[in-house]
Amino acid sequence: MPRQAKRRHYNVTFTVLVLGVAAYALLQSMVIPVLPTIQHQLHTSQNTVTWVVTAYLLSASVFTPLLGRIGDMAGKERMLVVTLLGLAVGSLMAALATSITLMIVARIIQGIGGGVLPIAFGIVRDEFPAKKVNGAIGNLAALTAVGGGLGLVLAGPIVTHLNYHWLFWIPMVLVTIAAIAAYLFVPESPVRTPGHVSWAASILLSGWLICLLIAVSEGPTWGWASVRVLGLIVASIALAAGWVAIELRSAVPLVDMRMMRIPTVWTTNLVAFLFGVTIYGVMAFLPQFVQTPGSAGYGFDATVTGSGLFLLPLTVTMFGGGLVSGGLAGRFGSKAVLGAGSAISVPPLLLLTFGHTHPWEIYVASGVLGIGVGLAFSAMSALVVETVPVEQTGVASGMNANIRTIGGSIGSAIMASIVTSGVAVGALPKNSGYTNGFLFMAVATVFATGAALLIPKARRAVGTAEQSESIVPRQVEAQLSMDSMP
Repeated sequence: MPRQAKRRHYNVTFTVLVLGVAAYALLQSMVIPVLPTIQHQLHTSQNTVTWVVTAYLLSASVFTPLLGRIGDMAGKERMLVVTLLGLAVGSLMAALATSITLMIVARIIQGIGGGVLPIAFGIVRDEFPAKKVNGAIGNLAALTAVGGGLGLVLAGPIVTHLNYHWLFWIPMVLVTIAAIAAYLFVPESPVRTPGHVSWAASILLSGWLICLLIAVSEGPTWGWASVRVLGLIVASIALAAGWVAIELRSAVPLVDMRMMRIPTVWTTNLVAFLFGVTIYGVMAFLPQFVQTPGSAGYGFDATVTGSGLFLLPLTVTMFGGGLVSGGLAGRFGSKAVLGAGSAISVPPLLLLTFGHTHPWEIYVASGVLGIGVGLAFSAMSALVVETVPVEQTGVASGMNANIRTIGGSIGSAIMASIVTSGVAVGALPKNSGYTNGFLFMAVATVFATGAALLIPKARRAVGTAEQSESIVPRQVEAQLSMDSMP
């Protein structure tokens, strides 16, 4: 029997997807606490070493929607293997890199891994029973947040007992196993979207995302009013306008603008953007805050490992929130769960704003924030999948994840500007800088809660998961018949 004709139990498929998503999520954050180590080992400047993170976000922002579209069109299992192999190659290059240039190139290649999310969501929708889809997608979405938090926790012990190269060796092993398992055990989906990739739209999409993310990443260094930053912002707006125009005229768009205008989709994406601002800001700056020496008048003089432990409650409760989100959505609806997760996330950020002088305050805020984020991440992914047709699952979920990444990039850049405002080069930020930064994230989460309330009650689109439960088996049966023909 041909390999593709044999369909494994969906739990086997889910295990493979978990491995791939986990490796991608770890690579998002593992390097953040150890950037000073990488800077020293590769003999580069602080400004240059930040591109180890920026290049990864830029690349992932481009490849996420592109590979999601190709997966919907050419086959999700095939593109899952390609994506995982790209992530493995990038990790190998990063582990062996002996210069900052090679490290940045490796991180760009690793960004191909952004395609794991939309492809994984699409596979779940095609292969799982309808009643299992929301829970599985919710768990994978929560895993992206949990993996990011876990990467911060694991970075310290790995660098202390091994070296920073193992921050890439370990994910490389995981993703290689996942690629082999995907080839052997994940069946090819019978659900395809005919057409071709609009390369003009791809180039314009890449261009405006790159211009925007470079502007917000370099704004604190170059100056927000500098010619370069303003020029990049203007270029981003112009390219984005051109991209939208091409997509609206295209018979087979890379991203269907009519889909993006669906009220449930655009409001959920707005929540994703605002949550990206919050969670990336916390992961990037809370470790810096607790690592600050007590002589500065704040901070806890934590080591890299110790700063990760402050975020351990966040990681644990995010995973717990993601696990229960699917069941709660089945009972109360994904919109209610998203609203609850957003509202729960506000108090811990206010606690960080007004009460960050004792370790227990950080632990409590971290744990409660994790509950809210875990619920929200899972619910927003489920809402998008519930709303769009089957053939648009990859692009829609990929854009949702991508918008969260863009929100994180913008939020981190703004947070950096707030924290370092009025601080001399090389000097430690003021306590008031962190206070204002945490308040900024709290306000963003308040707006996320308001946006969640704007989400209309979801109406299932034609060809959604409920129908796929009956449609996919018939398509599989037809595929099996074709495979058995001489």
